[in-house]
Amino acid sequence: MQIFLNGEAKETSCLNLLHLVQELELEGKRFAVEQNEMIISKSKLEQTPICDQDRIEIIHAVGGG
Repeated sequence: MQIFLNGEAKETSCLNLLHLVQELELEGKRFAVEQNEMIISKSKLEQTPICDQDRIEIIHAVGGG
């Protein structure tokens, strides 16, 4: 299915947001997920399905000094 990840079209076979986060190797890092303009808490990622044409924004924190 096709989704829009951070504004860019992407093909994915991920069934839920947790699988997508794992595919992007963000697990264990600091990030926030928004799906179709709704913020999804980390505790709900596995229960939140991904549908064709979803708009997903993932923002992750980058440390620096």
